[in-house]
Amino acid sequence: MAAENKHRAKIIGIYGIPGVGKSHLMWELERSLGPEGFAFFEGSETIGSLLTGGLEAFKQLPEAEKVTLREHAISSIAAQCIRDGKVGVVAGHYLFRSEDGVETVVCTQADLATYTHFIYLHTSAQLIAARRGGDPTRDRPSLSVHQLELWQSREKDELRKACYQNDILFAAVSTNTARTRDVSALLRYFRDYDETKNVAKACQMLDQIVEVQGNQLKTMLVLDGDKTMAEEDTGALFWSNVRRLSQPERVEDPSKSLFGSRLGYSHKAFCQATLLFEEWAKPVVFESICTKVAAQVTLYPEIASLLKQAKAKPQVGAVVITCGLRLIWEKVVAMAGLADKVKVIGGGRISDGIVVDAAVKGMLVDHMQRRHDLFVTALGDSILDLPMLSKADKAIVVVGNPQTRSQSMDEGLAEWINNKGLEAFQTLLGPNATPRLDYKTLPRVHLSDPSFIDHIFSRRLAKAIILTDTKAAKLLMTPMRDALKSGPSLRAAHTMTGWYLAMNAVVDVIGVEEYQTRHVQDRNSSGYRLAQEKETVIVALMRGGEPMALGVGDAFPLASFLHAREPEDIKANHLSGMATVILVDSVINSGKTALQFIRHVHSMAPNIRILVVAGVVQTEAVGRLDSLQKEIEHRLVALRKSDNRYTGKGGTDTGNRLFNTTYLE
Repeated sequence: MAAENKHRAKIIGIYGIPGVGKSHLMWELERSLGPEGFAFFEGSETIGSLLTGGLEAFKQLPEAEKVTLREHAISSIAAQCIRDGKVGVVAGHYLFRSEDGVETVVCTQADLATYTHFIYLHTSAQLIAARRGGDPTRDRPSLSVHQLELWQSREKDELRKACYQNDILFAAVSTNTARTRDVSALLRYFRDYDETKNVAKACQMLDQIVEVQGNQLKTMLVLDGDKTMAEEDTGALFWSNVRRLSQPERVEDPSKSLFGSRLGYSHKAFCQATLLFEEWAKPVVFESICTKVAAQVTLYPEIASLLKQAKAKPQVGAVVITCGLRLIWEKVVAMAGLADKVKVIGGGRISDGIVVDAAVKGMLVDHMQRRHDLFVTALGDSILDLPMLSKADKAIVVVGNPQTRSQSMDEGLAEWINNKGLEAFQTLLGPNATPRLDYKTLPRVHLSDPSFIDHIFSRRLAKAIILTDTKAAKLLMTPMRDALKSGPSLRAAHTMTGWYLAMNAVVDVIGVEEYQTRHVQDRNSSGYRLAQEKETVIVALMRGGEPMALGVGDAFPLASFLHAREPEDIKANHLSGMATVILVDSVINSGKTALQFIRHVHSMAPNIRILVVAGVVQTEAVGRLDSLQKEIEHRLVALRKSDNRYTGKGGTDTGNRLFNTTYLE
């Protein structure tokens, strides 16, 4: 269920051939779900209500007029659902079959443009035949069990294809095993799912993983599963096992027709893949197959060694983010003895709570960096990994056997490298691996190289963020350097600069969090603020830092504000429960004062995030602050860097200019 147009109702079709049990199921669903935002419709009754004489009159109409009425019926249902703010559930048919085998498709283009989901009910043809024969109230053609089997198979296959080509999700449900509560749960899932919630849930899962690994965590290994950690394709292995269990039906890999359809590798395609797994393997069977598949997977030795080394490093975390089946990769990791270090984020079942696609992979890497300030090394092998590779601090393309690896990756890599700024390396795994592109475009690294391991496992040395070259920075620095500016006008310039640095750099370092606000149109809406803004304290280094600190405070109104002339002015209770401290000064000359404040804050709160914000920082100070990174992690944000080592006095001292006290010196 990709995010639907807000002005489009969710309309769910309950389809199946006559006798499968639609009417009874609809009655039970309406009784149990009616109060929960659903509206229920019998498609034939809606059509019959549109003309005098009802369905009998409808049956006598020319085919073109029938099509018009069917389109009118589904449009009226959609309009009613939009008006009432409800999800429509409609019982109907895709095609009819006569006694002489003539098939008539009754699903219209308006249907395919309106429905967002279909649930196709199917059961044994023998049971359907018995129901049809035992219901004298219905005027139905006399069809053999074989004819009913052909009808049901044909309708299910053709409706599935139509859904794939029209961006509609399709779920096949066997009434042999499914109960009303199962269909009710599926309807609720369709009703509640959207992409925004999906990303939020995935980020919550990541937050929990990071939290468990503790405050020592500084760097994260992010790995795709199939073809990255091992040569095997676990999806293909899964369907191969299903095929062996489904004799004589002989299931071919349905993911091929799915991803080869118009849906491609879209988010909706991966939502549909989840429904395929639900369709073909019930929970107990699903877990059994996943166990068998995991036992068939052999990690590349270099990947296994890398993860075993990470296991011994408390500052290093590892997470597998897969578009495939979470359960398989959890079992693979467990069989390798790595479950306590390597965690897995993925889906495959509705109960997993999330759907992972290429975009979600990229967003999770971004979340690691922004929310948790982690150094991310990402390893992937296919076009689905390009968003996460492009976001990572270090990107490594895993290259395997040219006969089995992704055939579209070379073209995708070239596009992202040439036009989207991807900088990546490649590592060749397996005895038959040959390079992608060339080593100049995609340099080679060896996962067993100790210097490479040391680089990706070492603590992150954060670089200063200096915004000198931006056009806005040039405008902002002008009044601060203007000798004619002092007092209120200069303080205003510093306040504006503080706000600019907060909104254009600090927020990128710390990240944002979502919260609920009230829209001007009197409805709930999503808003954003600095991540952990309430647990942030802004410290104005007095007295020159106060105006700029006020600008930072304007950007983050929920943050606490503190004045400090000396490091000792910051007490332990000021930092208790805080996640971030932002030290703000107008000018950093030698860096000595900033170093003292950083050390003092770190001594009282070793795990707090420390940022230093300044209007101007001298080059010498940048070097000193960077050297401190090996001991205490922090980030420096400044409008500009200066090579001028001059320290102002009297009329050139920034503090005196800010407060019109140049006459005191």
